[in-house]
Amino acid sequence: MPKLYICVVVLRQLSTKAEFLSNKFPILTITGPRQSGKTTLIKNVFKDFPYYSLESPDVRQLILSDPQGFLAGIKTGIILDEVQKMPELFSYIQTHSDNNPSLKFILSGSQNFQLLEKISQTLAGRTGILRLMPFSFQELKEARLMSDSYETMILTGGYPRIFDQNILPTDFYPNYIQTYVERDVRQIKNISNLNTFMTFTRLCAGRIGQLINLNSMATVVGITMKTAKSWLSVLEASYIVYTLKPYHKNYDKRVVKMPKMYFYDTGLACSLLGIENESQLQTHYQKGELFENLILNELIKARYNEGKTNNLFFWRNNHGNEVDCIVEKLEEPISIEIKSSATYQGDYFKNLNYWNRLSEGTSDNSFLVYGGDQKLKLKMGSLVPWNEVETLIDKMS
Repeated sequence: MPKLYICVVVLRQLSTKAEFLSNKFPILTITGPRQSGKTTLIKNVFKDFPYYSLESPDVRQLILSDPQGFLAGIKTGIILDEVQKMPELFSYIQTHSDNNPSLKFILSGSQNFQLLEKISQTLAGRTGILRLMPFSFQELKEARLMSDSYETMILTGGYPRIFDQNILPTDFYPNYIQTYVERDVRQIKNISNLNTFMTFTRLCAGRIGQLINLNSMATVVGITMKTAKSWLSVLEASYIVYTLKPYHKNYDKRVVKMPKMYFYDTGLACSLLGIENESQLQTHYQKGELFENLILNELIKARYNEGKTNNLFFWRNNHGNEVDCIVEKLEEPISIEIKSSATYQGDYFKNLNYWNRLSEGTSDNSFLVYGGDQKLKLKMGSLVPWNEVETLIDKMS
């Protein structure tokens, strides 16, 4: 298997699964945020296939002039990047793939809703689907790019270009946000007032880790609840935010049923919040939530890098008892509390103990991830340093 590197140093974990699924399906689709490294990954894993970016008007015109003739020229396989730009091409790909099952189509795109909608309509059952996120801790560790400060990791985020070009996060993210608004938002949804939309996006960053109250958010921004719901779906479709749903098994009838919101990248969230350095982060009201977001992102990346879906939930009842993360497993769910403090305190296991009594869980599947560096096995559960979160990833498999 060819080794895949970004900046000639970072091995992308998803490359193994991408190569595997390409041998199982005639079509492989890779989606994820803009600038997460999708183009680099597919070019390196499938280096013998010709590459076409449908961002280019000239390429789109070339294909549109004779789509059947274009596809007929494929010898073994082809890479079509930003394929959601040409939705009319999907039906041709379906027919050509069915008639030529030995050919390989590698598709990629950064607009989740548009891309997956077309796939479900025309390519269902024919394609493997993978999601590539920004760099994970494990990828950065192997490349010796991992910081020993979680504050630095929160501020920097994981977008490859930051590491590839040695760009300061304070330079990268404002430009990323501007490009995202100017290009993607207009393509996904006809939003007339982009300034109001950005106000809504910043409000989302200010509510990381909180229950989503669309009515409240709409009131603050000055829009209707219907518009707030629509705009949140735009942010989800373009891999800016994701929601964590409440755990569905009803151990308590008083359980909260609203989802919580997080950002796929904490560096982007910090930029939206105006946090520019560690000193500002240390005293910011969202520090704990950003740390929680950082850890949850690593757990989700681990799932996606194995080609699996997100199986993370949270649990909370209306008396304030809450567990930050419940990982669903057939045998017994894994319960995880997340604390940014570098010093362990005994009451940190309080909610995990409550959950275990309620669900008949065990301390073997209870973990506290914190901002310190000691790894301990305690009678209430396991204490896990933030930079050893792979301990949980092994348990999740």
